[in-house]
Amino acid sequence: MTDTPPANRKERRAAGSDASFDDGSFLRVADKFISLANRENRTVKATDLHMAFLFAAARYNAYVAKTVIGVDKHEDFVGSMTKTYQEMLRQHLADETLEPPKG
Repeated sequence: MTDTPPANRKERRAAGSDASFDDGSFLRVADKFISLANRENRTVKATDLHMAFLFAAARYNAYVAKTVIGVDKHEDFVGSMTKTYQEMLRQHLADETLEPPKG
């Protein structure tokens, strides 16, 4: 049996690329978001910007859950995503390279 390629742009975007998303690719994509945040921070306060990014991440994750993955149990998904976010945030808060410069 052969897979039928996605018929339109929306389906292709939802399906994503067949390319592997290894650790290096993951970090490069994350760095693009961080670079965007740094550019926006030139005109938007960081305390406002981080909430906009959090809102955007929640919106995009809800889209993926509902339209790409087809999550039926929303609260289970929310719990899983919340746990993942907490782990990532704790790791970054413990990262000494994020400390403000001394002096």
